[in-house]
Amino acid sequence: MTDLYPVRRALISVSDKTGLIDLAKALSDRGVELLSTGGSAKVMREAGLEVKDVAEVTGFPEMMDGRVKTLHPKVHGGLLALRDNADHVAAMDEHGIGGIDLLVVNLYPFEAALARGADYDEMIENIDIGGPAMIRAAAKNHGFVTTVVDVEDYDALLAELDANDGQTSRAFRQKLAQIAYARTGAYDAAVSTWMANAIGEETPRRRVFAGTFAQSLRYGENSHQKAAFYTDGSNRPGVAVAKQLQGKELSYNNINDTDAAFELVSEFLPKDGPACAIIKHANPCGVAKGATLEEAYSNAFDCDRTSAFGGIVALNQKLDAATAAKITEIFTEVVIAPGADEAAQEIFAKKKNLRLLITPELADTSAPGLTYRQVSGGMLVQDRDNGFIGMDDLKVVTKIAPTEEQMKDLLFAWKVAKHVKSNAIVYVKDGATVGVGAGQMSRVDSALIAAKKAERMAEALGLAEPLTKGSAVASDAFFPFADGLLEAAAAGASCVIQPGGSMRDDEVIAAADEAGLAMVLTGMRHFRH
Repeated sequence: MTDLYPVRRALISVSDKTGLIDLAKALSDRGVELLSTGGSAKVMREAGLEVKDVAEVTGFPEMMDGRVKTLHPKVHGGLLALRDNADHVAAMDEHGIGGIDLLVVNLYPFEAALARGADYDEMIENIDIGGPAMIRAAAKNHGFVTTVVDVEDYDALLAELDANDGQTSRAFRQKLAQIAYARTGAYDAAVSTWMANAIGEETPRRRVFAGTFAQSLRYGENSHQKAAFYTDGSNRPGVAVAKQLQGKELSYNNINDTDAAFELVSEFLPKDGPACAIIKHANPCGVAKGATLEEAYSNAFDCDRTSAFGGIVALNQKLDAATAAKITEIFTEVVIAPGADEAAQEIFAKKKNLRLLITPELADTSAPGLTYRQVSGGMLVQDRDNGFIGMDDLKVVTKIAPTEEQMKDLLFAWKVAKHVKSNAIVYVKDGATVGVGAGQMSRVDSALIAAKKAERMAEALGLAEPLTKGSAVASDAFFPFADGLLEAAAAGASCVIQPGGSMRDDEVIAAADEAGLAMVLTGMRHFRH
């Protein structure tokens, strides 16, 4: 089999007409015969190009509203025939099948229809049949046929033809064949996932995952691990769709931590006031609200100044100059916000390595969706944790009921605890975290660690006592024994929010009453492993 093979005849049928005329003209100028269908043929003819309809080749008109036009032996034979196989060549001659050396196809815009919320019937009509069939045929026969499915590969195709006197190399065809199969795979994944949702199939027999390459990464979590970033097409506001205004390229850990920070700060709606979350290693080291964005940042920073160094800052409102100036007082890896004014951008511009990411809006934390986690030999799939607890959902179980201000802090602590690795303990006072204990095997240890951090910060800030005194405390899951609750009481907590549901709830409630604590139950937990 020869490495180089000439492109003499091309079939072009595209939904996305971007770059079509330039490509078609370039091919025509190189002596390539053009075949096409429907709208693509019309656009090329209007540009003065000579194009032969596929219907002329097959002898059958397009029919059934365009559903049947390329599903014909004279198309698929031209794509699949092995040019160095005598029997294949004889069959082509016998049946008048001309070889097709180049296929340029992009598919019906199924994903776009899904994104705009098209109804069931419209989604069905946006399922491409002939396109994937031709792509798979051409890609299989990459020994002879070049397959192009992405507009961004048009220039590479023309450069390849120029470099090889109108021919393409086997390596080039192989690369495009791999891209082609990935495209049809992703397309089928989108269709099957949509259909599972449409018919209410929560656990389909087969679930397909697909992503589109976004960027190479220098390495993964560690320097010996290779890594890349792929988007899933959901366009959920966050790091995947953010625009980077300045700074170095994001690393694997930057992306992971920035996602955690933005999802957390999205819990706090802009209309409810400025909020800030500072993340380190996917855990919050400080979260706060404030009268201004600068105050929110300062309050979050004062929860754990040590851990905030080299952290990720997420804001729920447009970044302003005062907040930008405050942030640049220490080393920060990434700042992500729904906008940044010019003055803030000018301040950040002096910090060349600081990444500034801008998103169109906050993420919708109530929106449904799926999360995935790989395990050896499989994948865990679950609904996104979009559970919400409001004031009316809380059950007071102690003799003392929380005050209105305590209730606000309890709900604030609950929102933060949702984003802290289990076992999670979060102390909050006046709309700001004052101690966070994360990822411990024992809930008691999380309570102790969070309290100790608060003690250290009290010393650093010159306070007479830790801010855990009189604080609200949240536990992401129930207290199995009273010991964790009593550690929180010892740290000075005055009220508690937790799911409840332990076999020893009565003992824990009795211990809260004895300690003079107010406690509410949510009936919902927020494990985050």
